[in-house]
Amino acid sequence: MTQRPDRGRGFARAASVLQPRIRAAAEARGFAVTRVLTHWDEVAGPEIARLARPVKVAHSGPQFGATLTLLTTGANAPLVEMQKETLRERINAAYGYRAIARVKVTQTAAAGFAEAQAAFDPAPRRPAPKPDPAREARAAEIAAPVQDDRLRAALEDLGRAVLTRSGPSATR
Repeated sequence: MTQRPDRGRGFARAASVLQPRIRAAAEARGFAVTRVLTHWDEVAGPEIARLARPVKVAHSGPQFGATLTLLTTGANAPLVEMQKETLRERINAAYGYRAIARVKVTQTAAAGFAEAQAAFDPAPRRPAPKPDPAREARAAEIAAPVQDDRLRAALEDLGRAVLTRSGPSATR
């Protein structure tokens, strides 16, 4: 009996499944090697990666070296602008040759102009209720038989949280 060749049944690594799609999307934006996109935090460093993200690589004419366009917010643009040369050197070191000749900084809201105008902030947090001495005593009484100090303290905290909840089950 001959063995059947593996026909790809079973699980595949997510990276191997997504790599062709990532490459196609990156090449459409000018990224011949996707390392800048997929490892941006490592290539740019945590300081720059936190402030900006790569948008496009444009090759202009027969010159060697492309222009990398970065997107950042208006407030961070001067900080990124000052670190352009360091970033260019780091990217070229990652590629192994002078792939990027210039770095251009574009400043805008990351979500776009219209979306950035309608900022939705989370609701303000309500202050924690003041502890009721009777409920604190009850939580300590329930956790008292526990021998371990750290576990007893954690159980007291949990008991206080449960006993201070509002609703019908909080009065038990």
